[in-house]
Amino acid sequence: MAGGKQTPRQKMINLMYLIFIAMLALNMSKEVLAAFGLMNEKLETSNTNMDANNSSFMASLETKKDENEEEYGELYEDAQQIKQLSDNYYSYLEGLKKEMTADLEDDKDYVVMDKSDYLDQKFFQGDNLGPEGKKFMEQIETYREGVINALPEGEFESLKSAVKTRFATGGEDGKVEKRDGTRQDWINYHFEGFPLVASLTKMTQLQADIKTTEQEVLKTLLEGELTEAVSLTNFASSLSAPKTAYYAGEKYNGKIIVSKTDKTSTPVKAELTLDGRPLTEGKDYELEAGGIKMLISAGTPGDHTIKGTMIFKQDGEEVPVEVNNTFATISMPNAAVISADKMNVVYRGVANPMTISIPGIPDNKVNASAPGLTRRSGSQYIMNPGTGRSVTITASGTLPDGKGISTKSEFRIKDIPRPSGTVRGESGSIKMPRNNLEIATVSAMLEDFDFDLNLAVSEFKFKVPGQPTVVVKGNKLDSRAKSVLRRADRGESVQIFDIQAYITNNKSYKLKKVSPVVVELTN
Repeated sequence: MAGGKQTPRQKMINLMYLIFIAMLALNMSKEVLAAFGLMNEKLETSNTNMDANNSSFMASLETKKDENEEEYGELYEDAQQIKQLSDNYYSYLEGLKKEMTADLEDDKDYVVMDKSDYLDQKFFQGDNLGPEGKKFMEQIETYREGVINALPEGEFESLKSAVKTRFATGGEDGKVEKRDGTRQDWINYHFEGFPLVASLTKMTQLQADIKTTEQEVLKTLLEGELTEAVSLTNFASSLSAPKTAYYAGEKYNGKIIVSKTDKTSTPVKAELTLDGRPLTEGKDYELEAGGIKMLISAGTPGDHTIKGTMIFKQDGEEVPVEVNNTFATISMPNAAVISADKMNVVYRGVANPMTISIPGIPDNKVNASAPGLTRRSGSQYIMNPGTGRSVTITASGTLPDGKGISTKSEFRIKDIPRPSGTVRGESGSIKMPRNNLEIATVSAMLEDFDFDLNLAVSEFKFKVPGQPTVVVKGNKLDSRAKSVLRRADRGESVQIFDIQAYITNNKSYKLKKVSPVVVELTN
């Protein structure tokens, strides 16, 4: 990470920078050329090792995503986008390195790599940059901005700053200040007139920066997720007792404990009994996020026991959790029943249907109140939560014996999750013919969301490598976007990002940033 203690790898890279500077004043000897070659080999070995580590990390992250889509799905999507950007830029540099050594009989014979002709002719045309030089600069800029844009807005600012610094191409004017105080274009400063082996090593060092960036992004994203997972905000106090209801005159023997409130883990299976009778999944209970939803009848008055095991998946292995709970069925209700029809939370920007009732009391004699709560009919209500992180619903009524009761229930308020950008209904990284992309509709959708919301796209940005970014109004490519698209090569990946979407019947609600789409052209 940027700003912390330097690793041996980073120290090595910094040393290489010093050697580059020293080259300006040296008459390159065979020993110095060979030393650069050895430095290049060490960097390539390091890159190979880091690539293996990053691949292993991605495989582990994919496993976690498959086990827990809600918690790790968006994280995996961001990581995949970073990996795609890194692979594209890394491959470009690797191809350039192969071109640089193509005419050599032995690409390990570094003492003959003392000429600067190849890159001088490839990158420069007189005092100006040639097409390949411009492409080289655009590749750096595309990668730098792509990584920054792929990270969540308003988060990981130190990491974004590190990426900007690592892949900086001079100051605001694109120039670097020399020792004599004059300023020179960044690409000229680093590549013009240098021996081939020095430029080759510089390319490998850029590849090392790519792998370092990829690793730092992946670690930072995961660390954020793990920090959230162990945060005390995910814990709450609860009551633990041998049974969940007591009769008048009984001594309460429960205790207050701290428990983790994890609604992102869903059991894979369960084996349960009620008073010794086996229970059936789908009929008597359902597996859901955070545990098991019971569908059983309360039964006759008295104590009832649920025993068995619920099984979760963790790191690819099944982990059993014992179930041993007792509840009591009593004749007279003593509390209100308040539940969300679709979920255990309410969403901001959505009309959440609620059912509020008190057993034994007619619906027309039950009063319920909370900010944003309106009655539709009978026990059916609509909740439109406002600001804040929670809302408390108060339900009150009068029992048949004339005794009044009042119950409060707190619900968490959550924002609508981050939409995914789509092209032709596909999201993430996709492949598509050029002609299909020209007529395709750019949309946004909420994947695995309980409510059907109609989202519309009003604007997006379109980027073809080597071409300026086009801002498109509407949800289809305009003439300018089609024009730059036609200049893209087969196999290139174009980006559709900064997608502006809104809810058609609630335009005032500000949705989270829509995830981008990367389209690989098949022709």
